[in-house]
Amino acid sequence: MRTIVDFNSSRSNPNPNPNPNSNRTNAGNNKDLVNWNVVDDVVMGGQSKGSFGINEEGNGVFKGQVSLANNGGFSSVKYRLDQLETKGFSKLVLCIKGDGKSYQFRVKNQSADRHSFVTTYTTNKEWETITIDLFELAPAFRGNKLDLPNYKGEGFEELALLIANRKEEHFKMEISAIYLKA
Repeated sequence: MRTIVDFNSSRSNPNPNPNPNSNRTNAGNNKDLVNWNVVDDVVMGGQSKGSFGINEEGNGVFKGQVSLANNGGFSSVKYRLDQLETKGFSKLVLCIKGDGKSYQFRVKNQSADRHSFVTTYTTNKEWETITIDLFELAPAFRGNKLDLPNYKGEGFEELALLIANRKEEHFKMEISAIYLKA
């Protein structure tokens, strides 16, 4: 297992849904939000508004409002890191508490790439573990699937969570940890 983000690593009872392996290596600073960046549809004229921060329990929180005004309709939070090698890992695990809505998980091999590798998952309203098969992440750009191979599982510089359900809605997702496993 390789931990990418663990917001609760300093707590005595760190995760409501703990990682099954205590052999952790962090790829980033848990409490440092400098590598987290919210990108909303305002970059294209929309009016959605998302935010990312840490709550009193120490979890990362991605929340906000998706608006369809001015052809908008998405909010995302991106996490940039140094090239994270993923060879030897086949799964990525999200330890989250969602709101019953669907989200996209996205990675980019290099942060400057135009396309991402994407999958969709639906949350419930409880703490849960979402397991994503890295090799099933499909290439997409601005919501369109691309005629390229799926993610090869070699490494990435950016991961993102995105909500874009083609409707106006409030959203909230708490993140306890994100990690890779074989």
